[in-house]
Amino acid sequence: MIRLVLALILGQAAATDRDRPFAITVVDEQTGRGVPLVELKTVNGIRFFTDSAGVVAFDEPGLLGQDVHFTIRSFGYTFPKDGFGIAGKTLKTVPGGSAELKIHRDILAERLYRTTGGGIYRDSVLVGRKSPIREPLLNARVLGQDSIQSVIFKDRILWFWGDTNRPSYPLGNFHMPGATSPLPSQGGLNPEVGIDLTYPVDKDGFARPTANMPGPGPTWLGGLTVLKDENGHERLFAVYDKIRNMLETYQRGLVEWDDEALAFRKLREFPLDHPLYPQGHPFQYDVNGKSYVYFPAPYPLVRVKAEVTAFLDFSQYEAFTPYREGSRGDKKVLERDPKGHVVYDWKKNSVPASPADLAALIRAGTLKESESIFPMRDIQTGKAVMPHGGSVQWNAYRHRWVMIFVEFGGKSMLGEVYFAEADSPLGPWAFCRKIATHADDKLVYSFYNPKHHAFLDRHAGRTIFFEGTYTTTFSGSTDPTPRYDYNQVMYRLDLSRPELRLPVPVYRADDGTILGPADDGHRDRVGRAVAFFAYDQPASGAIPVFGSENGNGELTTETTGRPPLFHALLATGAGNSPEATPLQESRNAEGRLLYAPEGEPAIDGFQPTRRSPGRVWPCLSKIVLPR
Repeated sequence: MIRLVLALILGQAAATDRDRPFAITVVDEQTGRGVPLVELKTVNGIRFFTDSAGVVAFDEPGLLGQDVHFTIRSFGYTFPKDGFGIAGKTLKTVPGGSAELKIHRDILAERLYRTTGGGIYRDSVLVGRKSPIREPLLNARVLGQDSIQSVIFKDRILWFWGDTNRPSYPLGNFHMPGATSPLPSQGGLNPEVGIDLTYPVDKDGFARPTANMPGPGPTWLGGLTVLKDENGHERLFAVYDKIRNMLETYQRGLVEWDDEALAFRKLREFPLDHPLYPQGHPFQYDVNGKSYVYFPAPYPLVRVKAEVTAFLDFSQYEAFTPYREGSRGDKKVLERDPKGHVVYDWKKNSVPASPADLAALIRAGTLKESESIFPMRDIQTGKAVMPHGGSVQWNAYRHRWVMIFVEFGGKSMLGEVYFAEADSPLGPWAFCRKIATHADDKLVYSFYNPKHHAFLDRHAGRTIFFEGTYTTTFSGSTDPTPRYDYNQVMYRLDLSRPELRLPVPVYRADDGTILGPADDGHRDRVGRAVAFFAYDQPASGAIPVFGSENGNGELTTETTGRPPLFHALLATGAGNSPEATPLQESRNAEGRLLYAPEGEPAIDGFQPTRRSPGRVWPCLSKIVLPR
């Protein structure tokens, strides 16, 4: 009898071992961290995708226990190819066994995990590994969520999403479900590990709406803004849109958060043709002693005083725009001064300029390229880049404003993610660097509306985190990724990477001489003319350039004992970059020296010399931003 019981127990254990999946973990060769969203495909076309820990639980009947070849691919990552050009690996899929594969990251941003949807750590659970979040499989019955909105309110993080999918029916929640999580400094998870979301749910356990505004169709929110009222109490406001016909807004208004009901209540509607209203991912910034809320989309060209009464009064909103006051829709008129110069300024009752608008005016010959404030260029290729959705935040590590945005019409329609930085919220925004892609030679995907969560920054701002909507929508693809499609994916970016060293504006003093670093940084330079762009720190292929002590404005590459004014690329050799051009020296009869990028118009009274301290990037926009 004892032998029979032992045999049954051992037989059951043996059967269990045979049925256990084979664990495949794909890790980033640079960091050793598991990589989510890696596709492993068998010879007969069975596809598996790594979960947020980089794990695949392989349990295919008939193949488990065999030598199985997997081709391996992932957006922004590459796996080594064999002699036949096949990127993949043959593994002995031993039941209960495991294998680790290293994949090379080509992109600068590192994909971390999925924040929403079902089965975030599905495969890890199947192979018996611990999940870093409380709900690794299905949280509040959410399968997919669109476009993240987040804000700090009363010392906790509030998260909101657009249209949300559920398991029980193809139509889900279309009225901005929300969730909360504690700040990392107050017991929340380290953002490098994950986000623990707590959703308010309905009687069926599904994430419930927080903004069910009257009228048919979905409700979308934007412009989440926290302000203190006259009593010092925090209040959270947002703008809502009611949507029909997929993307058409037929009603717009303001809402305010009710912290007890965990829902937004409607304040009022306003006309759809009103040119200015909250949007994007706002931030606050002080200008000349006054605090403003800026609304980037992704350029922060709309603002209002950071006061409740001003926020609620749309007549108080301003746009930084070249259009005359009263401009809207197809009735936009450029404002020019008596000398014919375009007048950019903060104006009420007028639409802001958009990159697409000004690009169309340039094509039509109505506007010169030098009159646009959107001359964004890819530092690697020199091509013009048109930013779409994104966010702008002050970064303590870079001591500049940083923009994370997605390109419109790149390799993927809305899937190429870029980093840019500027001295002020208005700019000058000039150069950017691609940090993530969601396209390869076989598949194109979207990653729209990325948001940098500045409240998650670590290491004094050196490490930042951003997420966006990973989806086939607008991509043209008909091949949705199981579990990942229509969900939020988090990335982190190390701003100390040398690849993110971008040319910055070098300003010119009133007498034409080149300004260098100041004790209080670059802030006092904004509002002056930009002479050119160059590196402000050592970079590959660059040399320091100093101001001489002879008082004639001379620039020299010989060490003077003072800090360099900037770093220029060498005349030849390393550091080649599209659009970099020699910095031309010119001299007048009195021996005064001036410097400008080669090809710019000659300055009256100055004759070019044959001397150049190095190569720099010309300033494509000649618009001087307000101080």
